[in-house]
Amino acid sequence: MEVKLLGPLVACQNGMSITPIPRKPRQVFSLLALHAGTVVTVSSFVEELWGMHPPTSALSTLQTYILQVRRGIAAALGATRTDAAKNVLRTCYGGYLLDIDPGDVDVHRYEQLSAAGKHAFEAGQWEPASALFREALDIWRGEALVDVHAGLRIGVEVARLEESRLGVLEARIETDLRLNRHVGLLAELSALTARYPMHENFWAQFMIALHRSGRKSQALENFIKLRTTLVSELGVEPSARLQHLQQAILRSDPKLDLVRIAG
Repeated sequence: MEVKLLGPLVACQNGMSITPIPRKPRQVFSLLALHAGTVVTVSSFVEELWGMHPPTSALSTLQTYILQVRRGIAAALGATRTDAAKNVLRTCYGGYLLDIDPGDVDVHRYEQLSAAGKHAFEAGQWEPASALFREALDIWRGEALVDVHAGLRIGVEVARLEESRLGVLEARIETDLRLNRHVGLLAELSALTARYPMHENFWAQFMIALHRSGRKSQALENFIKLRTTLVSELGVEPSARLQHLQQAILRSDPKLDLVRIAG
């Protein structure tokens, strides 16, 4: 089975789509895939599907949704009944389990590559780290589960994955700065600071890249832009770290070429 969650939901078995179409079976399948290889409890499904106010028929309705997902799997397996699919979507004590290799789910591959990139970065292996971070980010096809209604459980996972993606993106950019690729980062960082106008790490990286590209005045102008945004939107000043960076740029501190930006 191949399951893609980092973008629109896609699930295939033997080259045939098994992606559920109705809203709640899509939620059920997505929650199972997010936790592939582990049991998802009945209470987790109930919370995801109905929040804090489930109907009295919640358990029987959940069983109906599980049956619908199994029918899709059975069809892809070439079975006329759902018996064969029960070995893939298993009923366990207290819940259900999607019994597939976690490596068949793009989230698992993304997290493996991200962890490998972090390990390479911490070892000072900039080229491998950059390549691993890029490979991890290339798995994303858009916002995670963008076409799935997110209840409480899926919403938490989507938020976690998005935060992880931003962290990996920051790490990849920092790694590329270590590799003196600052000129090639300018357009990307310009877009990122526009998309995330209060994300201090992206602004810091942009200021560093501009300074190293011989555009000191623009680096300082960007500090002013960030400060204006933070003061007007949140009533706060940039962090001490950003203020120190501004001062370092003003005096053309040679240590800027060595500074670790993120974290």
